Amino acid sequence: MAIIADFMLVYLPAPTVSLRPALATSAGSIAKFLHNCPDNAFQVALSGTSYSMLQRLGAIARNGAKLFAVGTTSSLVGTAVTNALINARKAVDKSAADEKENLPILSTSAAYGVYMAVSSNLRYQVLAGVIEQRILEPMLHQHKVMLSALCFAVRTGNTFLGSLLWVDYARWIGIQ
Repeated sequence: MAIIADFMLVYLPAPTVSLRPALATSAGSIAKFLHNCPDNAFQVALSGTSYSMLQRLGAIARNGAKLFAVGTTSSLVGTAVTNALINARKAVDKSAADEKENLPILSTSAAYGVYMAVSSNLRYQVLAGVIEQRILEPMLHQHKVMLSALCFAVRTGNTFLGSLLWVDYARWIGIQ
């Protein structure tokens, strides 16, 4: 669960290369709008392109929706597996029956999806668009190894911060 969620947390809101396929001609107006949004709300527009404020907000909404789906799905799988392991331990070790209780699957999964759609999405939008593209890249353009090392450090720190914030959020809403 953690591997899938972490990969999607890094890739979906802040890909380094856009791999979007061409949009189908039969696509609806919402799909066309979202397709024309930047990958990141703070993305530097390439020469000859520009993004409106609405398109930048669309990038936040699109990535938030993706992260909600990823968070909810990975949490559903992880919580179900955790409950299965708790029940298996209770079946084998009768003394453990009183120690552990099953986790609420739907509320935990929905809460994790909301957390990823809001907190993780916004943190990675800022990280990729402001910190990496607008601060680190211009400063260290000629020093690719240093740039990569700093980006790795900042993303690792962001993941650590996200874990701390998740614990506080889980306590706040009562699902810890």
